[in-house]
Amino acid sequence: MLCHGERLRTFEISVGELLDRSEKSHHALALKTDAGHRLFARYRRTQNSEDLEQSIKHFERASDLCTMDHPYRPAALFNLATAKFVSCQADGRYLDVDIPISLFQGALDSRPTDHPDRSIAQLHLAIALLSRIDVDDLEQERPVPSLLPLSPDQLADRAELCLQRDEPGALDEVISLHYDALRYYNTGHACQGQLLGNLSAMLGSRFKRRGNDRDLDEAIALYREILALHPVGHTERSKALNNLANELSSRFHHRWNEEDLDQAIALHREALALHPVGHTDRSVLLNNLANGLSSRFDHRENEEDLDEAIALHREALALCPVGHTDRSISLNNLANKLSFRFNHRENEEDLDRSASLNNLANGLSSRFDHRGNEEDLHEAIALNREALALRPVGHTDRSMSLNNLANALSSRFDHQGNDEDLNESRENLQLGGAGVGGNTDSLNAAMHHIKAAASVVSGGLLSRLRASIRWVRHASQHSHDTQLEAYVTSMQLLDAYMPVTASVSSRHTVITEFPSTLAMDAASCALRSDDVGRAVELLEQGRTIIWTQMARLRTPLDSLQTCGDHALTLMKRFRELSSLLDKPPASHSEGTRRIYAEAEETWYRRLVKDWNGTVEEIRKIEGFSRFLLPPLFSDLQDAARDGPIIVLIASRSSCDAIIIPHKQPPTSIQLPTNLQKLAELVIAFREAVPKDAGPKGNQRALMEALRELWGVVVRPVVENLGAIARQGSRIWWCPTSLFNFLPLHAAGEYRKDGGSVSRHYISSYTPSLTALIKARASQHRSPSVPFVAIGQNHPAIVSFTLDAVEPELELVRKLMPAPPTVSFSKITSVDATKSTALSALQENTWFHLACHGTQKFDEPFKSAFLMRDQPLSLLDIAQMDLSRHQFAFLSACETALGTFSTPDEVIHLAAGLQFAGVKSVVGTLWKVDDNTVQRLVEAFYTNLCGDGTMNSKRAARALHRAVQSLASDKDMLLAQRIVFVHIGISLIPHGHAELVAKDFDISDFETVYLYDM
Repeated sequence: MLCHGERLRTFEISVGELLDRSEKSHHALALKTDAGHRLFARYRRTQNSEDLEQSIKHFERASDLCTMDHPYRPAALFNLATAKFVSCQADGRYLDVDIPISLFQGALDSRPTDHPDRSIAQLHLAIALLSRIDVDDLEQERPVPSLLPLSPDQLADRAELCLQRDEPGALDEVISLHYDALRYYNTGHACQGQLLGNLSAMLGSRFKRRGNDRDLDEAIALYREILALHPVGHTERSKALNNLANELSSRFHHRWNEEDLDQAIALHREALALHPVGHTDRSVLLNNLANGLSSRFDHRENEEDLDEAIALHREALALCPVGHTDRSISLNNLANKLSFRFNHRENEEDLDRSASLNNLANGLSSRFDHRGNEEDLHEAIALNREALALRPVGHTDRSMSLNNLANALSSRFDHQGNDEDLNESRENLQLGGAGVGGNTDSLNAAMHHIKAAASVVSGGLLSRLRASIRWVRHASQHSHDTQLEAYVTSMQLLDAYMPVTASVSSRHTVITEFPSTLAMDAASCALRSDDVGRAVELLEQGRTIIWTQMARLRTPLDSLQTCGDHALTLMKRFRELSSLLDKPPASHSEGTRRIYAEAEETWYRRLVKDWNGTVEEIRKIEGFSRFLLPPLFSDLQDAARDGPIIVLIASRSSCDAIIIPHKQPPTSIQLPTNLQKLAELVIAFREAVPKDAGPKGNQRALMEALRELWGVVVRPVVENLGAIARQGSRIWWCPTSLFNFLPLHAAGEYRKDGGSVSRHYISSYTPSLTALIKARASQHRSPSVPFVAIGQNHPAIVSFTLDAVEPELELVRKLMPAPPTVSFSKITSVDATKSTALSALQENTWFHLACHGTQKFDEPFKSAFLMRDQPLSLLDIAQMDLSRHQFAFLSACETALGTFSTPDEVIHLAAGLQFAGVKSVVGTLWKVDDNTVQRLVEAFYTNLCGDGTMNSKRAARALHRAVQSLASDKDMLLAQRIVFVHIGISLIPHGHAELVAKDFDISDFETVYLYDM
């Protein structure tokens, strides 16, 4: 039976395909298709045959507009075939079914064998053929299978089948079919409850696999509808209560909202009350309520909850005699809670009770921790192995069993290896000593099982990613041979997981849920193995992930044009898919029906799948085997063509600097500092910068911080640069983690004849080597430089006026070379709106921006330059193509502010301009006063273009000289003299204005280094 929801969903996808084409070349086609779709949808609601006839006419016209080789001819034929087939059914003209059959056949023939819509076309063709066979056999008119949705039982069967396999597309399909069925079966229909239940379960399952909050929220909303359909006295009310309670518990563990947990417990109590003593399902409900109470105890430490949970688990165990299928679960539940109460109160009666139970691996492990009896630990390992054996590959709980076994094995290694550290244990093993061989075997087995947990495909990407983070933690803790592999696996899974959401804002939310120091710790691990090149590769792979995801969609492929017709087809396909994925997702109002958002999400996931497949095909072409793969060090080293790059790594184990020259091997230096000292130094700068000068006119606290920065970070680097870079040449700083928040370019002793980096080199910054390479690879020159100065002195959302904006822009105009060298334009006051600013930025490859900037710490992509009418947001900038642009001067507040939670994602206004393509940027680290701006602007542009020529490569040196000219002014605060920086590539390092970030505390750094998920 053909599902009408399948047809409607396919229509939506087909229309989406058509509407996403170029408006100029496909405008008429899109209009006709859209009109046909709207009329067909109205026919389904009203059954007005005139709507159906008009729908067919529009689809016919759309089909006529598609030539034989048109890429969307199959979709047009399919739309027309479906509408005509419905018309045949509605009018009882079964003998006319040959027309839609022919159209369905044409749509099928036009689809490649591997096209994702081919199976749908085959299904529709088969149903049309069957309808003709039925007519021939019966020799009379009779109804044929109508375009109705699958029955709830059929949908349940399909749902059960897709949950047994890890096929995201199948799960999406079943969910879409359920939504379609709900549209058909109106409220009050007997099927509503079953459909809502099926759909809720599918959404809950997809949430567990992918971690999309919307699925979880929608599942809970649907379970609430189900409960409303089962009032007090209904035979199925207990099931509805239990399902809603379980989903609320899941959301509590995801978001830690106490209201969800309290509601879940109340629902579990009501469900339990409906199952009196003697009911067959009472033990399950006892355990459910006990688990909820245990969770609340963990959260609030109310001992009454823990005591009640243990009492409930005891009752549940009594209802599961030996041989009962749930006895093992009840035993383990009770053992866990008894063990926990022992750990909380040190009551050994609880622990002995726990150990007396069969299959109580966790209880035995706890008693081993308390008493050190190795027999308990050995038995716990044996029981965990037994549990694992009962959960074969593909079992949803196999990952948990693998982790339990791995943890127990790790405990045995820790206990038996206490007399010697791990390095000595390995050495003894290599020498053939048998004393620690068993310990190392336990550790190896533990790592093997954690690795396996990260490889269980059926668990979904999110589950695998979390397992890989655990692998990193355990392997690092024991310095196991697999720790580097664990790091690499985690970064690969994080990179694969990021595209599951369409918006960059949601990707930022996703990335905050995982360790922010993953890449730095991986690089540090490689350095401990003396593999400096590998350390650099890992940093490039694991940092600026959000920007990297966006940059992939803008990768040029002109070189494929000479590789044959197949390569040319792939190039076009890649560009088309990238263009679709690069568009911002549609925003929906609060009242928008879930089905529309669901259709868009399904369509987006299909695009991602097609894009990944196209990338794999491109990699098969000679010379493109590493297309969009993480770059190798041999390629990255080219970033140092114009001067060495200093990568600063702040990890849990050490702080290091890597000096990367253009041709020579890289050098690593372990710095005399650590994370704690760096955090204290960041705080020192944050507090020192806004302080006024003392009696002698200097900022002593700031000087002390700069001296400390020189001593522990910059001087060791400068001392090693002598043989690589000549005095006065350029260097690039590539900071990571806490180093992002330090003014490296200004470090020095600040005394007569004292050392400083500015006396030796001209500093610029870069967040990555890849960004520097891309910027240098695309230099566009024009005979006349188009330069725009944009200023907004009174933006809409602030009450004050920036009085210095107009004089600053006039100063810039006076310092510019005359035409035709520079084509200068100025936009200010009421003319400086969001739209005019966007247009000006597109049309001018050089620009100076003077306005107020604002940073949104909770939603960084809403950070903005404030224009007269609306903010020019970071998201607006990131979506622009500024790849021809040479230079930007940002004279605005908070242009380089970000969040401490993602220091290496570089999400702020300056980064947006750099990502969009601007090659060279001058900006400020913190707030700057009007007098400083005026003097710096005059000195900078005089040095940049005073000879009547324009060259953006001069920007760093021009800024260096301008800053030196300010140094002689003793009335100017030190913080103002060092506020300006140059960024000579396509991105800017994240943290440079974070020194004035609000609510900063050292505890912010204590939480981001934990890997336990």
